[in-house]
Parts: sequence; structure tokens; C-alpha cells
Amino acid sequence: MTDSRAGLKTLITLSFVLSLSFLLIILSCALWGNWLPLLTAILFTLAPLPNWLFSRCAGADDFSAEYSSGPVDFGHFLTSCFLVSGVALPYVLAHAEVIHQAAAWMSAAGGLIGYATIITYSHFFAIQLDEF
Repeated sequence: MTDSRAGLKTLITLSFVLSLSFLLIILSCALWGNWLPLLTAILFTLAPLPNWLFSRCAGADDFSAEYSSGPVDFGHFLTSCFLVSGVALPYVLAHAEVIHQAAAWMSAAGGLIGYATIITYSHFFAIQLDEF
């Protein structure tokens, strides 16, 4: 019973942190009347997808730590492209004076918090495939 309560506490904490992330991103858009920082949320939401999709391409007999799979590496590359774009896009928009500087900081911070929440959720609630 203690495991389910710890899982419930973790889930409630993660949902609170994710809502804080969305609040930062929405405020960065609404306070200055420009909705372009919302693109950051889209980029950070798409960031874990390549790792999730391309991790299925790894061979089932990968026992060696030196083995690297092309599709898995490509998934890591795409994820890093989404993450760098999610951080850099608000600052590029702020540098071009399309959005306010504070909106860029709020949008990037909200996106990073949201991505960290997604990664933390996948770490705590991952299904162990070798149990089945």
C-alpha cells in the first residue's frame, strides 16, 4: 500500500509542476499579447517522441555496451534538435524584437520545466518489458 501512495504523491507532484510549466508558457504569451512563445511548448512536447519511437528499433540481443544502433542514434539526434530549438527559439525571437525579453525567459523556463516533468514521469512510471 505504501508503493501506491508514493506513486500517487509522485503523480500529484508531477502534475503540479507540469501545470506550473504551462502557466509560465501561457503567461509569457498573454502578458505581452504575442502568442509566438507557444511554439516552445510544441517543441518541448515533441522532444521525447523520437527517443520513444526509435528506441523500439534497437535489437533484442544488444548485450554489448559498445553496440550502437543507427536509428537509436538518429532518435537521440532528433531529440537534441528539438531541445536546442525549444531553448533557442524564444531567445532568437526576443533578439529580433518579435517578443519581449521577459517572455523569452518565461517561455524557455516553462518549456524546460515541462520537458523535465515528462522525463521524470517516464522514469518513475516506465513499464518494465522484461517482466512480461
